[in-house]
Amino acid sequence: MYTDLDPLVAATGLAASGLFSTYVVYEGPDGWSVAGGVVAEVVLKPDTIRCTKDGSTVERPWQGDPLAQVREFLEGLELSDWRAYGWSAFELAYAVAGRCVENEVLLHLVVPRTEIRLSEGRALVRGLDPRETALVEQVLAGPETEPEARGRQVPVDIEVGVAAYRDSVAVVVDRIRAGELQKAVVSRIVPVAPDVDFPASYLAGRRANTPARSYLLDMGDLQALGFSPETVVEVQPDRTVASQPLAGTRALTGDADENRRLREELLTDPKELHEHAISVKVAVDELAGPCKPETVVVQEYMVIKERGSVQHLASRVVGRMPQDASPWDAFAAVFPAVTASGVPKHAAYDAISDCEPRARGLYAGTVMTVAQDGSMDAALALRSVFRRRGETWLQAGAGVVEHSVPEREVEETREKLRCVADRLVARTTESGTVPHAGPGKREYV
Repeated sequence: MYTDLDPLVAATGLAASGLFSTYVVYEGPDGWSVAGGVVAEVVLKPDTIRCTKDGSTVERPWQGDPLAQVREFLEGLELSDWRAYGWSAFELAYAVAGRCVENEVLLHLVVPRTEIRLSEGRALVRGLDPRETALVEQVLAGPETEPEARGRQVPVDIEVGVAAYRDSVAVVVDRIRAGELQKAVVSRIVPVAPDVDFPASYLAGRRANTPARSYLLDMGDLQALGFSPETVVEVQPDRTVASQPLAGTRALTGDADENRRLREELLTDPKELHEHAISVKVAVDELAGPCKPETVVVQEYMVIKERGSVQHLASRVVGRMPQDASPWDAFAAVFPAVTASGVPKHAAYDAISDCEPRARGLYAGTVMTVAQDGSMDAALALRSVFRRRGETWLQAGAGVVEHSVPEREVEETREKLRCVADRLVARTTESGTVPHAGPGKREYV
């Protein structure tokens, strides 16, 4: 359909409409997608895999490579031009490595019953239920209301856990100096009041952020919204692969001169330059596995990317896989992102497990799409708010290397938390009012 719709507002309105008990909103390089309902579903757990298709569900034990189980299920779908949406937990990497895993869910993907692709002035709706597509049209044509104007801001105390975090950074620095590892990304958790309106907060936060990707989802017992600063992996149908490591951070302020000063500081700080360089080296080494080695190049190196309340050192590594390769080969090679785990990764897992109070789950995992044409887009799940089983929280970390100073790493977590913490909107008692895309001609195709 063609219209003068605002794709961000339209996507948020569909999420807030109540049409879908399961949904994923995903902002990719070409616009927003909304995946609603379930036609097929795969849920990977530490010991079993649960698959749903053709109206029936089978749960069975798995052994060996867990990603091979997921790939087999998706390739066996008798659906044309399918696209799956969902998320993977950070601890999926533990399962791939054969380590003990605590999470209940490691990966959750759905092929939606209705899919809406939104870009500036254009929307494509396809689905299996004509009644549902008609309801989608009603939501897009509904009365316009700006959610962030209705709700009050949810207060967040980003100082929670600061003292314990300083101690964790000091412990990791000692382990690095002892030769156990080179880098570990250690995070801290900040609790949030439970009355967050996720769609309204997503809309308000996206307008204030400049992410590489963004997402809003409600799947099973997990809700999340976020503004990802980088992609873990991007795979095109021609098997071109890219990864976008970001490491090295300074704040973005309201003062242009101060931003320039901080940018120059970032570009000359030995600790930040070292942290970034080793992250890029790991990304190159990892992509050399699934890709033809001679095709792996650093396309961008240490450019500045602005991401909401922070600015980062950013690089982009690209390569090309053989035509018979799977996007899961690329995913397995680079997951989890080195910028959210550490170097070497297995030693970083130990440091993270020792310093953090619980499993990460979606934090530092991915929100992702994968399609029948061999494409995949996986965003690193940072700068997010999470809700599960009545608990709502933020989480942020910093890359700890030998020259890290605990107070600077604490400040980095504050800078990152503000990307989300300052934009959380509370739920109201008002119901039945959602944002809409705006007036215009609607032609469904």
